[in-house]
Amino acid sequence: MLVRDNMTRDVRTVAPETTIQEAARLMAEADVGALPVAAGDRLAGIVTDRDIAVRAVAIGRGPATTVAAVMSLEVLYCHEDEDIGHISANMAENQVRRLPVVDVDKRLVGIISLADIADARASEAGEALEGITRPGGERSQSIEGRA
Repeated sequence: MLVRDNMTRDVRTVAPETTIQEAARLMAEADVGALPVAAGDRLAGIVTDRDIAVRAVAIGRGPATTVAAVMSLEVLYCHEDEDIGHISANMAENQVRRLPVVDVDKRLVGIISLADIADARASEAGEALEGITRPGGERSQSIEGRA
């Protein structure tokens, strides 16, 4: 299964000069914990609710603080044509809960979260379970299945 099949496509972004108050408001509206930071059409960073809490509020910075002052500059990302299994291993190794998704031109096209991956795997598990519990078949244990 590929990232493009399970990523969230409708991704809000913020500019580096956006205030953390506005970023937090956008996160609340969209019910998300992170927003990619875009400078023009390029990914410049990512700001999370944790960045705002730890890098701003905890040290007394006010709501007018810019996203640029608290965002994570090292942005890990993935490509839309990558396998979810590979991405989930990468997320575990790097201890991140979400990754921006870019296309071949490195333009932001979505975001994939731990929840998206869990949903994808649940779907695969659900399909397997449905097949396993379907009556009959080559490995049936019913009396009619014996030769």
